[in-house]
Amino acid sequence: MVSKLLHRLPNAIASWRPRHPRAVAAGVATALGGFGITAFGIAPLMPDAADLPRYTVTAQLPLSGLQAQPEHDFALHRSEQTRAGDTADLLLQRLGVQDPEASTFLRRDPVARKIIEGRAGKLVRAEVTRSGRLIGLVARSAIVGESLPTHFQRVVVERGPDGRFGTRVEKAALQSTVRFGSGVIESSLFAATDESRLPDAVAVQMAEIFSADIDFRRELRKGDRFTVVYEAMTADGEPVPWSQGTGRVLATQFVNRGQTHTAVWFQTTDGRSGYFDLEGQSKRRSMLASPLEFSRVSSGFGMRVHPIFRTMRPHNGVDYPAPTGTPVRTVGDGVVDFAGWQNGFGNVIEIRHSGGKSTLYAHLSRIDVRKGERVEQGRTIGAVGSTGWSTGPHLHFELKVDGVHRDPLQMAKTSETVRLDAQELPRFQERAGVIRSKLDVAASLGERAGEGG
Repeated sequence: MVSKLLHRLPNAIASWRPRHPRAVAAGVATALGGFGITAFGIAPLMPDAADLPRYTVTAQLPLSGLQAQPEHDFALHRSEQTRAGDTADLLLQRLGVQDPEASTFLRRDPVARKIIEGRAGKLVRAEVTRSGRLIGLVARSAIVGESLPTHFQRVVVERGPDGRFGTRVEKAALQSTVRFGSGVIESSLFAATDESRLPDAVAVQMAEIFSADIDFRRELRKGDRFTVVYEAMTADGEPVPWSQGTGRVLATQFVNRGQTHTAVWFQTTDGRSGYFDLEGQSKRRSMLASPLEFSRVSSGFGMRVHPIFRTMRPHNGVDYPAPTGTPVRTVGDGVVDFAGWQNGFGNVIEIRHSGGKSTLYAHLSRIDVRKGERVEQGRTIGAVGSTGWSTGPHLHFELKVDGVHRDPLQMAKTSETVRLDAQELPRFQERAGVIRSKLDVAASLGERAGEGG
């Protein structure tokens, strides 16, 4: 019945509209309202939608207006360090490059070949398409023969518009940034700096700076703490991986067995520089603590069983085991008294210092000085070896005072120091105040990291 009324409704409205316009409007409103109520009333009687049949329609739609993008728009970047024994294929494989043409170019081009030749540790960054085709490659490395870390070498390999590779070599300046670090001793200094992700060069410098205050072989205690502010060198904004990537330690503090030792790098107006404590006392002694930068002691001063003759004999020096070729330095300013072969000592150097002191360096693999030559503290005079009566590569080191043998491990602690001049102290104290705040920041960051760990 409802469908019939709907079918006749348009004709009825058309015939009544000229004669009864208001009635038509009212009637339409009433009719629609009634249908609404009727629909509401019968809606619950309709079947549940969950019971209705379902159909899946699959249709292929045209994709208009879309264009394939060039492959290099999806370039990927990846960085790696070169390793000992690397080949072009191995390096490119780690970089995600699948490009035989690039591999051939790196093997054959004399400039590109420098990337995989020479010392390992070059920082390489590649730009690669999503299919593995090489777009470009940049390798950064130390400049051979440069004693100070001021510049680096950049080797660039680029694919040109014609698809062919080209190369160029550039020299660029390293940038210096200041970094902070701190740590706690659990077993050794190097283990602690490794845990704090500090470079080994920082550990070596700290050991050198505090060598006259702390015996890092025997006096470290679990729980000792250190903080350090140091320079880090970057190449194109990235930390460099080679040994020269760490600059100078600017300031450091070491708490050993409850005693705090502080050192600040400072340069005087006349060009002299070095490390000083917060009172302006120099950390540099007239004698270094060791002829090697950092080494353990295998045999100390005093009586011992001789390793070859197996009898008790006095050991008048200290033995430092180290790989053959490790640089040996003079512990103080002086004049070379002897440089040559000396029976069981093998290759030997003897140096005469002021104050009636002399030092001896034995079993060397090479000698880099001549008799009568004047040498300055810290200069390399030879290298560790195993010449003469020796069971393995090590340095035998002796100290004499007025011709009498003394324990070399005590010489740095008893040697004299210098103090800043009165006119330098105000400028130093100003710098020391700034440095002290930086050390405090480094220490607080370390404590927070320890709490979070």
